[in-house]
Order: sequence, then C-alpha cells, then structure tokens
Amino acid sequence: MPCRNRGFKLDARDKKLASGTYPRYLGLDVGMRRIGVAVSDELGLTAQPVLTLERRSRRGPGKKDDLRSLARLARRFGVVGIVVGNPAHLSGGESAQAVKIQAFTSELAALTGLPVHLWDERLSTREAHRILYQAGHARQRHRRVVDQVAATLILQEFLDAGPRERHP
Repeated sequence: MPCRNRGFKLDARDKKLASGTYPRYLGLDVGMRRIGVAVSDELGLTAQPVLTLERRSRRGPGKKDDLRSLARLARRFGVVGIVVGNPAHLSGGESAQAVKIQAFTSELAALTGLPVHLWDERLSTREAHRILYQAGHARQRHRRVVDQVAATLILQEFLDAGPRERHP
C-alpha cells in the first residue's frame, strides 16, 4: 500500500519508474584548461562523474575537437540534454567567462542537436575541492578529478530541481 505522505520528489520518481522513460543528461563544468564531465544514471535520479577532458585549445581546430568529443559522449550515453555550468558573478551578474560559455554551448547545441541548459555553477569548484579534501584526497591531486566532481554537483542540482525549476 503506497504511503500518502511522500514528497513531490518521491512521487516524481515513482512516475518516472512507472512510465518506463528515463531521461539521461550530460553535465559539464567547462573551464579554460579542462572540461569535467558527468552523466545521470539510467533512472535520471543521480549524477556520476565520467571523465575530465583536457582541452586542446579554446579556439580553432582544438575547440572543434573538444566539441566533437562531447558530442560523441552524448551519443554514447544516449542523453536527451546537456547541462552546462554557467559561471555568473556572486552578485548574479554575467561574467566574461559566462559569455564564452554561452558561445561554446551554442556551438555544442548546433553540433549535437540537443537542448543545452545553462545552470548556475557559482562556487561549484570550491565545493568540489571541499568534498575532495574531506574525503582525504591530497590537495595537490585534486586537479585530476575536481572538474568531474564539479560537473557532478552541477548535474545533481539540475536533477534535484525537477522539471518545474528546469524550465522557467
């Protein structure tokens, strides 16, 4: 017998399970040197780190290689959309990096044909460092995985927000 006092998130999860449709998303933390990649699970409930893509170049043929690599990952995981961290200022204003990210996401959307959702990533990298430090990882070794952890945090926030908050 189902419990009547469950919250919205549990009811939404039950509807996903009953419908048999499980949308997967790719989460990205795009930086100057690296791109952290995460993917949602088959049920669309949790985010897991995948890899850190070392950027070849922010312009020219290297940028195209980065975009093609991300498109291949999107196809490999069969995602329905891509979530990219939007680096706004703490005040909420648009940063110079945010303008670059928006241009990058436009090209990624055109290449993949998938919707790209910009998601607030303020302090996600700082939170990723904190999580790694608390887990006992030496600060010098964070570089290898911090972008994956940040991408996972961004994607998990997106998934936790639910459909209402994703599409205002």
